[in-house]
Amino acid sequence: MRQLAMFVWTAGYSGLVPIAPGTAGSVVGLALALSARLLNQLWVEPLLILVVVAGGVWSASKAEDYYGHKDPGQVVIDEVAGMLLTVLWIDASMGWIAVGFLLFRCFDVFKPFPVNRIEQVSGGWGVIGDDLAAGLYANCTLRILMWLSVVIAA
Repeated sequence: MRQLAMFVWTAGYSGLVPIAPGTAGSVVGLALALSARLLNQLWVEPLLILVVVAGGVWSASKAEDYYGHKDPGQVVIDEVAGMLLTVLWIDASMGWIAVGFLLFRCFDVFKPFPVNRIEQVSGGWGVIGDDLAAGLYANCTLRILMWLSVVIAA
């Protein structure tokens, strides 16, 4: 069971890369989001988020027990969830998707209020929750930037 949990918490072992594992997990999240879009069904993306969050909360709690401390760096399933939320229902070019990726990474690293508070929640919910909040910030910011680009161009 621990092997399965590790596969999930490392997002297919991407969390074990020696440099920038959070960025690697975000790339996995973006790849999953773009793959889900190939199905061309609006319900697939939110369902995928729910599945990743459920598996992430479960596995992140196991990871904290395994490593013996809160939010170990190898846990990147939270970045997958946050990245999925960042691009949820964003119908845009790859350039805008790249902006969303950068926004998510910034919000995840700098943790503006209340993201910084959410990570204090114990267990898997704390690990996943702050990245979901960062993903929500990134999604809203991306939508505003896209809207502004249309308004300014008009």
